[in-house]
Amino acid sequence: MTPPRRKRREPKPPPPPQPQPPAPKPADGEAEPKNPERLYTVAGSEDGARADLDLVTLIVARDAPQMAASPEQAAVLRLCANPLSVAELSAYLNLPFSAMTILLTELITAELVQVRAPVVRRALPDRSLLEAVMHGLQRL
Repeated sequence: MTPPRRKRREPKPPPPPQPQPPAPKPADGEAEPKNPERLYTVAGSEDGARADLDLVTLIVARDAPQMAASPEQAAVLRLCANPLSVAELSAYLNLPFSAMTILLTELITAELVQVRAPVVRRALPDRSLLEAVMHGLQRL
């Protein structure tokens, strides 16, 4: 029996680029369209100070959002009713880590959130604990 003969497929050439329509020019007296808000306006920090936060640092809200809080700050305070990591907050709010750290720094200085170190697990269990368990099982 002979194997089927297959022809190798060649990639198709890309279609020619379509010409882009010219951007509409503003009429007299109208301002040019502006770019969306930059991330530093969301964060609102003027001096650029940042807390020493890691991706796995846990954030817990101390209080409910206030009326004067920005939408991002209010969202962080609502989400942090239970401890959440900075990475999770960044993903939920669709903000990059750098902007998230600035936003959290503002909340930390205002004492609206509390920072907790992540739980670090030991690589190996304590030897005395293992010996106690072993002796307990031997007595059974």
